[in-house]
Amino acid sequence: MNWTGFSKKSISERLDQLRTNQLLDQKSLNKLDQNEQLPLNIANQMAENVLGTLSLPFALAPDFLIDGHDYQVPFVTEEPSVTAAASFAAKIIRKSNGFKTTIHNRQMIGQVALYDILDKNKAKQIILDKKQHLLALANDAYPSIVKRGGGARELNVTIKEDFLIIYLTVDTQEAMGANIVNTMMEAIAHPLEKLTGGQKLMAILSNYATESLVTAQCQIDLRFLSRDKTEAKKLAQKMELASQLAQADLYRASTHNKGIFNGIDAVVLATGNDWRAIEAAGHAYANQTGSYKGLSTWQYDKDASVLRGALTLPMPIATKGGSIGLNPTVQIAHEILGYPSAKELASIIVSVGLAQNFAALKALTSTGIQAGHMKLQAKSLALLAGAEEKEIDSVVSQLLKEKHMNLETATLILKSLKEKKN
Repeated sequence: MNWTGFSKKSISERLDQLRTNQLLDQKSLNKLDQNEQLPLNIANQMAENVLGTLSLPFALAPDFLIDGHDYQVPFVTEEPSVTAAASFAAKIIRKSNGFKTTIHNRQMIGQVALYDILDKNKAKQIILDKKQHLLALANDAYPSIVKRGGGARELNVTIKEDFLIIYLTVDTQEAMGANIVNTMMEAIAHPLEKLTGGQKLMAILSNYATESLVTAQCQIDLRFLSRDKTEAKKLAQKMELASQLAQADLYRASTHNKGIFNGIDAVVLATGNDWRAIEAAGHAYANQTGSYKGLSTWQYDKDASVLRGALTLPMPIATKGGSIGLNPTVQIAHEILGYPSAKELASIIVSVGLAQNFAALKALTSTGIQAGHMKLQAKSLALLAGAEEKEIDSVVSQLLKEKHMNLETATLILKSLKEKKN
């Protein structure tokens, strides 16, 4: 597939390319062509107090090479430059054999917190002695996941201050698993009270999904950073330093990680998943040492003349359940990706996060982040000023030359342009 110039095409031409490359069937192409939205009657069942639906741009970041497979990745984002940056990074990293990922595990964790226990150490041992019985109770509470090959896998107990906390690890298969885990936790809560004589404070899923870790890695030949060897080496060194800064400085770490989630959230939204859960897990993981740090690392290997990047994140993503089967555009997103499994989708998303981070650091350590942003900001201002499609390029071109780039200036430029035509 040749995706060169995809961003320059019209929407109808982009849809034709999806058709030519057989990424979507005709029914799905028609839905995109007609801009079919989430039906209001379904939206009304998905949330409370519904008044309508909110649309966001549904885009494509093409040409990701991940674990030897090609992916055209759907993005949902309102932020200018995010999709362009990811596409730019994917193209460069593809030339150096793309991304390699490792799925460390794919399980969720639930917890029951008990209090008012006189002898916590004794209670802990009683629970551990009954581990198999408790696992069986958890599985009996959700037999359908057991039939699909999942279910409760492990049970651990820890003492933290006034609490005795029981952690249950559950294989949720293709679902994110909140309902599965919560059902299991509530099923074992009362038996745990009886075993320990304690009181249940709560029984619920934890979003700190440390048993759903995924690592994405890439290595980029320096010749793809710049044709100038000296400049390429300097850029690789600066990107390594930028990575170190995100480990050392909290203020930079926050923005560093926000850039990673620019891409991750875009794919999580497009695939109908809970971006709040994914962000909660990721930011908690960034603080795993007790000090919040950048989630990705970049190292310049002088001997091999490559820049190596790595990103590890909890990624409890789903391909079944929730609103995934209800939203027509979400269904199209999964179709574009080739209906990946939950593990495959997790690999795609973490790879996108690493790509987004690469693009941001390359820009920050070379031309600066504003160079790409300003043109897109100018386009947004032109649209807000009321420019029609055929007028946008002219307004943007003039706006970029102005000392003050704002809505007032864009409006004056558009007014002048219209007057000249008349």
